[in-house]
Amino acid sequence: MFKIINKRKLAPNVYEYAVAAPAVAANALPGQFVILRADETGERVPFTICGTDAESGTVKILVQTVGVSTAKMEKAEYFTDFAGPLGKPTDLTQYKNTALVGGGVGAGLLVPLAGRYPSDVIVGARDGSLLFYTDELRKLSKNLYLTTDDGSRGKKGFVTDALMENIEGGVKYDCVLAVGPLPMMRAVAELTKRYNIACLVSMNPIMIDGTGMCGCCRLSVGGTTLYACVDGPEFDGHLVDFEEAINRNNAYRDIERAHLCRITGGAK
Repeated sequence: MFKIINKRKLAPNVYEYAVAAPAVAANALPGQFVILRADETGERVPFTICGTDAESGTVKILVQTVGVSTAKMEKAEYFTDFAGPLGKPTDLTQYKNTALVGGGVGAGLLVPLAGRYPSDVIVGARDGSLLFYTDELRKLSKNLYLTTDDGSRGKKGFVTDALMENIEGGVKYDCVLAVGPLPMMRAVAELTKRYNIACLVSMNPIMIDGTGMCGCCRLSVGGTTLYACVDGPEFDGHLVDFEEAINRNNAYRDIERAHLCRITGGAK
């Protein structure tokens, strides 16, 4: 059992969990993730690590309540399983000038990345209430750019608008790393390809065992089948088949929503 030390609401349906997991905290690096189960009957769900404290033995994850398992987590005091660190850590050492682009809960990964690799950071959300970690990112980043679809905070528009404005303004990025919703990452990949800028995307497919055995997290990257859990989670954004990835992620969405409505009485 892994005790939830602290639970903090950051935005509507978005929570930061600090979990007592000393072995994970001592070994995790930015870009890696954990797979947890909320209880003994729960499904195995991957979450990006957005912070660690080796001294206290705690690991932070960012969770958006969208389904049955994440709904269970809101009431949990312990997690039955908390396995990690999994996946390959981020390595940006070969690049001189990078931009980190995040959307939604993807902003969580940007905090440890910006702390390790000084970068421009661009964060976007539908509205201002869904922007978080901005104080931390402002301290860690070279420059922080905020965008919202409705213009309620930062500049009105998308993260790709801010990224293109910087590129057109003369900023010479040699790599852009994107994390967030698949359509957003696809848009960043398409933009960077036009400007011949390297692009890494942190993929979030359906995942079960995290060891490459089940095959659920398979992706097509440059015509080759790879697995997000062991080959990623980061891949060359110019080579990822985003249409296939989006279709796979949506495969069980209607079933999940129906199940969630049954157990919550339609509250979510």
